[in-house]
Amino acid sequence: MRRGGPSVLGIVLAGGEGKRLMPLTADRAKPAVTFGGTYRLVDFVLSNLVNGDILRICVLTQYKSHSLDRHVTTTWRMSSLLGNYVTPVPAQQRLGPRWYLGSADAILQSLNLIHDEQPEYVAVFGADHVYRMDPRQMLAQHIESGAGVTVAGIRVPRSESSAFGVITPGSDGQTVERFLEKPTDPPGLADDPECVFASMGNYLFTTKALVEALQRDAEDGNSVHDMGGSILPQLTDRGEAALYDFSANHVPGETSRDQGYWRDVGTLDAYYDAHMDLIAERPAFNLYNRQWPIYTHSGQLSPARFNAGGMASESIISAGCLIRGQVTRSVLSPGVVVDPGAVVQGSVLHDNVHVGRGAVVRGAVLDKNVEVPPGATIGVNPERDAELYTVSKGGVIALGKGQRVP
Repeated sequence: MRRGGPSVLGIVLAGGEGKRLMPLTADRAKPAVTFGGTYRLVDFVLSNLVNGDILRICVLTQYKSHSLDRHVTTTWRMSSLLGNYVTPVPAQQRLGPRWYLGSADAILQSLNLIHDEQPEYVAVFGADHVYRMDPRQMLAQHIESGAGVTVAGIRVPRSESSAFGVITPGSDGQTVERFLEKPTDPPGLADDPECVFASMGNYLFTTKALVEALQRDAEDGNSVHDMGGSILPQLTDRGEAALYDFSANHVPGETSRDQGYWRDVGTLDAYYDAHMDLIAERPAFNLYNRQWPIYTHSGQLSPARFNAGGMASESIISAGCLIRGQVTRSVLSPGVVVDPGAVVQGSVLHDNVHVGRGAVVRGAVLDKNVEVPPGATIGVNPERDAELYTVSKGGVIALGKGQRVP
């Protein structure tokens, strides 16, 4: 935080495998997956923390972390003169020859970071969600409440509760009465029985409460050593947990449409739908808010170019793209080439994808360096697509990095 304010250390949990997002996570950690053309998923949480004056941040990594490590170290350079930093921290096996057993164990094995920094508060945030949030507002409530931990919650339909940790607030609307990890039939909210509060995976801890909770958890042989599955229920049972309602959070430059936007893009369908949220005339999530920017680094590339009658509508076209065909309702990352006569509709194309002359790509997510040969089709023949590619429950076709297209 700024000089004179409370000292806060940011810890970003970026060690998950992201199995549900395969094949995009076959060769990289989930937080390193490209989103919105030029960003990585980790850029959203880091931008929120930095915009909110949390300027000392450790990114805990584990699985297939090279791409993530490289992005963080080359993009997120803070002022060393002021003692600020964003640094990736790999699994170090400080407590023995083992990997992280869960998100709580990841922090337990990295307690040296907290001991070295000696912050008053620790912000533990997830690395793979798309949203804007000012963490200072959550911190202010946390300090005022005196809670050991404050968890950010967002209202979701009760029918979706099995995908989230669910928070049951007390009668005061702030104390956490119960915390249920992915329940199938939780009680609805008192003022809206068809909704529940889902945990966003963002926690603010008083440092003493966090360290003591981690030590108690480490001694519990029956624990799964997870922040949502272990630490939050433990502190809830002790009466030390509070809820922060994300709908009360406001950032500069927000619109009435994207205020309160948050998406867990852990599945192909959610990842695809979140991209479609970007391209409307009034987007559900506005990437162009300069008052609360999402930071990244996309390299030194020439501007996008349109030749030979090429055109694009309702789309995001990144730098370095060459469009000679037709692109509609799509998001194109840097260096994508669409040849004459090719059609790209409702798709997400990562870096350096090449769509050959006369080819058709519909409803697909193509990872970087995929070559679609001239005349090939993706998203035209469902039976053939199902034999050749990954197809989600919602019908999104996904090709992994450099995957060959017949």
